[in-house]
Amino acid sequence: MPKQTFVLNGRTVTVDVHPDVRVLWVLRDLLGVTGPKYGCGINVCKACTSHVNGKAFNPCSVRVGDLGPDDEVTTIEGLPDTVGAALHPMQQAWLDRDVAQCGYCQPGQIMMAVALVNRARREGRRITDADLDGIRNICRCGTYTRIREAIAQGERAM
Repeated sequence: MPKQTFVLNGRTVTVDVHPDVRVLWVLRDLLGVTGPKYGCGINVCKACTSHVNGKAFNPCSVRVGDLGPDDEVTTIEGLPDTVGAALHPMQQAWLDRDVAQCGYCQPGQIMMAVALVNRARREGRRITDADLDGIRNICRCGTYTRIREAIAQGERAM
């Protein structure tokens, strides 16, 4: 079987897997990283949202063979390391705003929120209501109001 190499949460990993296997299954089944959740497998629910090279992506829809050895995948487990703290400011905002009910979608929600704030900053602006309206991560518990409040708090703290 071919070897696939990429950077995961700051360290280089190599897995023996066919290049057509989706990154989500490599993360969860081969590398034991369970933060990105399986929800739909077709890039709709966004429960698996993580970052590749600092931008949001959905590992359920990306083949591991599409990653190169220098591609950096960050999951919710590695997010605090990006700021050198026990928790990323967005994670702290989630706790402060008591966002989670069941919690299943929250890793993907947080990763999308961080990517959104980072993108807005690269563009020299703050996030807007239109940005928040454009988030397509599904929360079956319906905590969208608290999610929006937490994203605003997290943006201020980042």
